[in-house]
Amino acid sequence: MTEMLRPGDAEYDQELAGFQIAVPRRPDVIVPAASAANVVEAVRYAGEHDLPIAVQSTGHGVAVPFEGGVLVTTHRMNGVRIDAATSTARVDAGVRWGAVIEAAAEYGLAPLSGSFPGVGVVGYTLGGGFSLLGRRYGLAADQVTAIEVVTADGELRRATPDTERDLFWALRGGRDNFGIVTALEFGLVPVTRLYGGSLQFGTESLATVLHVWRDWAAEMPREMTSSLAMVPMPDLPMVPEPLRGKHVAQIRIAYLGDAAEGERLVAPLRAAAPLLGDTLAEIPFTESGSIANEPPFPHGYRADNATVSELNDTMLDAILEHAGPGAPVPTVVLLDLLGGALSERPEHPGVDWDREARFTVRALSVVDDAGMVAIKAAHEKLFDALKPWSTGKLLTFVYGDSDAGTEASKVYSPADLRRLAEVKAAVDPANRFRLTHNVEPARDAG
Repeated sequence: MTEMLRPGDAEYDQELAGFQIAVPRRPDVIVPAASAANVVEAVRYAGEHDLPIAVQSTGHGVAVPFEGGVLVTTHRMNGVRIDAATSTARVDAGVRWGAVIEAAAEYGLAPLSGSFPGVGVVGYTLGGGFSLLGRRYGLAADQVTAIEVVTADGELRRATPDTERDLFWALRGGRDNFGIVTALEFGLVPVTRLYGGSLQFGTESLATVLHVWRDWAAEMPREMTSSLAMVPMPDLPMVPEPLRGKHVAQIRIAYLGDAAEGERLVAPLRAAAPLLGDTLAEIPFTESGSIANEPPFPHGYRADNATVSELNDTMLDAILEHAGPGAPVPTVVLLDLLGGALSERPEHPGVDWDREARFTVRALSVVDDAGMVAIKAAHEKLFDALKPWSTGKLLTFVYGDSDAGTEASKVYSPADLRRLAEVKAAVDPANRFRLTHNVEPARDAG
């Protein structure tokens, strides 16, 4: 029998801990899975005892608070295999991107990983996967060729474009509503180096830098993936002195071209305002995590987002007003340039999103700095101001909200939500996988 931990057991709290610490969870049972067989056993146990079930790898994308049920942890499932002949990777459920980046680099390849190598591969990919290489190669989910998943009946299935076709579609964008993924197989791309890093500007330059980056982004080739972060830096010794206590604008660059052309393309950004920091250089892809240089330690946060059709002056003014230096709640804002391959439909798309959107606007606030109620109110003011130009929302960037279980109905199109509900009814009619951004099974399916 697979090991099971219950409240009061010595290792329970340690096994429950994850990167996101603001969303309380207290399952009746934690199953530390080391293999697909352990996952099968856990899902069957949940079914026999009529319990809901959730899954956690790194705990970055914890969706909703809950009490009771079964939590399967997969961080022990850490196998990585690279097939250089086919430029593909096979990873187990608990693998983080850093391990794939290092393994693929030995063969001159790279995955469509994101800004932080500590994020789990499976959760990131099932949410779509917005990569540092996204404008050139599309979503990480578009590269997936096979998914091994344990569904609510306790069966291990292999979903591909040719087998379990509806399940294969639903998992790539529908996240953990349909089962527990035990392994992913996906394509890699021939990338070893990029021109990347960040430019950092001070508080007095925020408005100028926002406008310059917005205008610059419209002219960029698809080899250029870029985002702009507005970050309230704490006045603490571990923050570099030039940035300490300032509200910093950080332009992040990942360019798949030679360094000389990269220098030419970013010249207007360097000239926008006085620089506080400049880390742009040609770097190996194994150092891609240094571009955003995100904090590696667990913390509590709430985040929301919108995809938008443009970034006009009214929108930029609203971003500065509701999330700038004078905002009531300290907020990190990220503006991501879309387009390029992100606008193109792949041969086997997952759950759709607005591929005509031009940017995302993301807002994240640390719960230590303000209460969840105040943060939610501040975020709502920002996204209400952007609503006239909003085209949708990305589920993968919704974190920490107590009512996040309602988000699915706000994210998916009516047609996609209907199809997701039909797939749910086929593989999880009892809605056992409901401790997430839940898609309820269609009641009239079949």
